[in-house]
Amino acid sequence: MVIIKKAAPGVSERTLTRFIQRARKAAGLRGQVDVLLASSRNLRVLNRRFRGKGQPTDVLSFPPISAVAREFSGDIVVSADIAARNARLYRHTPAQEVKILILHGMLHLAGYDHESDHGRMARKEERLRRELGLSSGLIRRTERVAHAPSRVQSRRKRPLSLVGLESRTLSAVGRRPKPAPSEAEGTVGHRRRIR
Repeated sequence: MVIIKKAAPGVSERTLTRFIQRARKAAGLRGQVDVLLASSRNLRVLNRRFRGKGQPTDVLSFPPISAVAREFSGDIVVSADIAARNARLYRHTPAQEVKILILHGMLHLAGYDHESDHGRMARKEERLRRELGLSSGLIRRTERVAHAPSRVQSRRKRPLSLVGLESRTLSAVGRRPKPAPSEAEGTVGHRRRIR
């Protein structure tokens, strides 16, 4: 399911639905993946509630509870505002950027974690990006910007943020989600650990 709460130029529910099916299979996910396209304000609220970070981010991934993991692989929330800004910055369309962010979120749902996997997620993202006809992968371009100061980096208002997160379903996103587990708890019910 695709929900467009905040539109991005050139992005339609139909084209995103087709892309999500292709990306889901390419990432090795069996169950349905729901995607919400929202505002940076919405992402800031979710990021604060679940990660304790009071800033917007580009993409959040919410793995499912284990009871529904066979039929449902999780939720992805993308900031339409940040996608449009990054599209201008990297000189491609907002639709292309939304797809790049969705692919990144799918890989988190598939269990990849670029912060601790020694480049495994980055390699997979690059390969799938080429297969799916997308421009530069999120991890690689972020690494290039972080390691080599350039005009692109100096024009960025905020650093790109790559995160994974968990919750119940997209229905929880539109309402008041329950607080995230503390680091000491690690998990809530049957949900996997926050990435």
